[in-house]
Amino acid sequence: MSDVVVRIAAGVADLPRDQWDACAGSGNPFVSWDFLSALERSGSVGEGTGWQPLPLLIDGADGQIAAAAPLYAKSHSQGEYVFDHGWADAWERAGGRYYPKIQIAAPFSPVPGPRLLLRDKGLAPALIAGIETLVERNRLSSAHATFVAPEQIAHFEAAGWLIREDSQFHWSNRCYGCFDDFLADLSSAKRKTIRKERARAVEGLEIVHLTGQDLTEAHWDIFWDFYQDTGARKWGTPYLTRSFFSLLGETMADRVLLMLALREGQAIAGALNLIGADTLYGRYWGCNAEVPNLHFELCYYQAIDVAIARGLGRVEAGAQGGHKLARGYAPEPTFSAHFIPDPGFRRAVADFLTAERAGVQQDRQWLAGRTPFRKGD
Repeated sequence: MSDVVVRIAAGVADLPRDQWDACAGSGNPFVSWDFLSALERSGSVGEGTGWQPLPLLIDGADGQIAAAAPLYAKSHSQGEYVFDHGWADAWERAGGRYYPKIQIAAPFSPVPGPRLLLRDKGLAPALIAGIETLVERNRLSSAHATFVAPEQIAHFEAAGWLIREDSQFHWSNRCYGCFDDFLADLSSAKRKTIRKERARAVEGLEIVHLTGQDLTEAHWDIFWDFYQDTGARKWGTPYLTRSFFSLLGETMADRVLLMLALREGQAIAGALNLIGADTLYGRYWGCNAEVPNLHFELCYYQAIDVAIARGLGRVEAGAQGGHKLARGYAPEPTFSAHFIPDPGFRRAVADFLTAERAGVQQDRQWLAGRTPFRKGD
């Protein structure tokens, strides 16, 4: 690997789309050129955001990109969904400087996926070594690869990175032909509850699904209002800009699914999803009217309907949310990897992660025993 040259680009948008996507693959839309470049071109990441794009690249013998990592210099810990504020506080109390740090991620997207984008699978160690060199040469505190696809964790473990574990709630398609087939797998009481929830949620409403050419700027204006309201309540300031949604519609509309709830023709709520090769990814929700259970209907039940209709294997409805459990979404492990050069700081974080992991695994086991599925399933 001594002859491998790792380079840094100014952004994904500056790179050839076909070469980036040859490394990223087509399965996960959040690491695609379209998605990452839309974040840059819209100003959602870049100057003034605390997310400075610095994609790491290795070129192959053919002069094309052979390996890449969606890498960012971060001046804060917002928009990551893997919380390290305590680590930052501890390091700075000890006299260190935690920021800027390096983040390998799909910004604002708590979605498991590849963080080492490899046209040449053998370049994983070199790509990780390049990240480590960047941290060490610039005397940075750390590097963090968040929501790493489970099949890639071994690469980071082999390099000696610390592994952190958490849980999300995902729905799995057991070859269902329709929503009633899914309900048949649940206990009788849960079936009745879900049917009541769905009926109450859509009473007097029309639910529409929009994708591809059906998406218009008028729809993005509507959803932008929903997104701003939710973002202001959750984060204070929404992460994404209005132009991001327009770019999403321009460049990857066929991978976007916008669900709207209409009352007398007027949208009162919406949920935005991205469509992967085998997974429907629920991302954003918002409303301007309170309707009981409508959030569950648009974000969880309608997503299940779509996954079944499209033959998708999973629905991933985002971070957190224990209320998903009662609606057929089961706890699944998620992983992040952390490179910390300072030996003392590394030991302290390693001890924390050991204790945290035991609790996370215990909680996941407890939750897995309380899914709504019939016993023995």
